Amino acid sequence: MRQVRRQMMRALGAMALGAGALAAQAPTPVKVESFTLPNGLTVHVVEDHSAQVVAVNVWYDVGSRNERAGRTGFAHLFEHMMFQGSANVQKAEHFQFIERAGGEMNGSTQPDRTNYYEALPSNRLNLALWLEADRMRSLAVTAENLKNQQEAVKEERRLRVDNQPYTGAFIEGMPALFDRTSCFAYSHSIIGSMDDLNAATVADVQAFFDLYYAPNNATLVVTGDVTPATVRRLVTEYFGSIPRGAAVPPAVTCGEGGAAGRVERVADKNATLPAVLTAVRTVPPSHPDHPALELLSTILGSGESSRLNRALVRERRVAAGTQALFNPFGPMRAAGLFGALAIANQGVAADSLAATLADALRQGAEGFTDAELTKAKNSWRASTILGRQTALSLSEAVHYAALYLGSAAAVNTDAARYEAVTVADLQRVARTYLRPDRALTLIISPEAR
Repeated sequence: MRQVRRQMMRALGAMALGAGALAAQAPTPVKVESFTLPNGLTVHVVEDHSAQVVAVNVWYDVGSRNERAGRTGFAHLFEHMMFQGSANVQKAEHFQFIERAGGEMNGSTQPDRTNYYEALPSNRLNLALWLEADRMRSLAVTAENLKNQQEAVKEERRLRVDNQPYTGAFIEGMPALFDRTSCFAYSHSIIGSMDDLNAATVADVQAFFDLYYAPNNATLVVTGDVTPATVRRLVTEYFGSIPRGAAVPPAVTCGEGGAAGRVERVADKNATLPAVLTAVRTVPPSHPDHPALELLSTILGSGESSRLNRALVRERRVAAGTQALFNPFGPMRAAGLFGALAIANQGVAADSLAATLADALRQGAEGFTDAELTKAKNSWRASTILGRQTALSLSEAVHYAALYLGSAAAVNTDAARYEAVTVADLQRVARTYLRPDRALTLIISPEAR
């Protein structure tokens, strides 16, 4: 749900700039220089001397979609395991080295990728590259580290999922849009099964690391106060001797489909008010309909002026809050998710809220105006421009283009797809994808005490 919260903050930040604040601006063109080492490591470099900062950002082409039945949660487990030390770095030293250099670092897991990054003063570029290369070459996969991180993941689940209202229902419920037989990759949650993690052996984890955490399954983006020549020299020095791994099985593809109007009821021990989530499968970022769907999500459910907020919170007063969820767990190369959430007002029954939300979605998918579309485009443009003002966020934009749009160069062409969206496009995608017969509706009620 961290991804969901980040979506909310981006939307609110963009709206705060005002509808026309960045209407005349476009993202500054990004010059990307790329090369590939003989071991398969792909590298993209963006030179920007506006600040003496550099971002080193590694994306591994592995996420929860790569897991198999009985061994889920491995991608997220490795988000933790990768900080447990390597041949020349002791446990916790990775954090210490970066913090002492005045930088920041972290990692995250999504369905289609796992990333690790450092942002630090540019005169310490070599430190970040050396740290990433050392753990790519020689991660300490031991019984002690595995047990330690299994417990860390359990605690994270208790803190972020099991003891939070609604979150567990969302994380476990939305993947049900995908059939476990034909599309297991997207049919289970990122955090995975605790039973699967408990059953994992050191041999299982080592095999996962050897296959997916190899240079030929990784992309490195370096942005900021650097020169491509320096980056090439240091990357070759630190990463060049890491052996290429075995060929990784191709990513799963999931055909078009839906939930056939399925309704599921969930009792939530942490909730005090009912909630309803209606979700449908849509399309991946590279699909021509993706920009229109993202703008549609802004119009329907982002901010105080959104259609769902006006209809359910202000006018009918059946909901305490509403939100549209667009790819809440992160983008996927073979599918997309679009959801609408409403949390009931005191005294409003779950079934009544569900019926009102369904009615609002039907009405809200008609009669779009030029003003609404312009406002949504301004919001997207604002978040995109603001999202390239730091070396780290720019590195993420380059990665996104390379992985989800097919080329790092697409970082400069994606905006044109959003600018080209028309009111007719909004109408078409709303009618195509937001249909009741495609939807999964989760009706969440407080558990009886």
